[in-house]
Amino acid sequence: MLILSGSKALSDFRKTKLLTTLQAGISHLQDIQAEYVHFAKVSKTLSDAEMEKLEQILDYGEDDQEIEEVGELFLIIPRLGTISPWSSKATDIAHNCGLTSLERIERGIAYYVQSEQPLTDAERDIIDHQIHDRMVESMMKNLSDATALFDEAEPAPVSIIDISWDADAALNKANIELGLALSDDEIEYLAENYSRLERNPTDVE
Repeated sequence: MLILSGSKALSDFRKTKLLTTLQAGISHLQDIQAEYVHFAKVSKTLSDAEMEKLEQILDYGEDDQEIEEVGELFLIIPRLGTISPWSSKATDIAHNCGLTSLERIERGIAYYVQSEQPLTDAERDIIDHQIHDRMVESMMKNLSDATALFDEAEPAPVSIIDISWDADAALNKANIELGLALSDDEIEYLAENYSRLERNPTDVE
């Protein structure tokens, strides 16, 4: 897997807004920087000419100003097991440019959080909540962990969520395990309707 840094992922306005929001809950937080990071799966080593072409394709964004990769890393990537719309378009462009050895390219955002003291788990949760949508994204702690983007696992069998004993508890448990980010109202709605249907939902549903 190739790892290629890109442009800044936050405009000055968005960075200031995010930093202000985070500092309201984490007083010792000093700064936050963010940049796009690209992950490319290739079938063979790219030549110098191919690398140059790939870098040209990935040369976009606000400007070429480099950010400081200082602080604790929060790497946000597309949800594992999915292929993002950005990936589909970027991979097609690369193939049309003759980069046939490039099997797939994905994009993430690397956030670097600087603070006066080590972050607690509760503070990491605050940051996670502001920068990470669990419905469509996964969070990693290291750039190398992004290799999981290209894992090809066998489809898991459909499983049943047994709501016969306690529908709310069963759906809450599934909500956490599957990372669905359902609200309390949505869980209540599902519990009532599947109880009315007198059947258990599947994880796919």
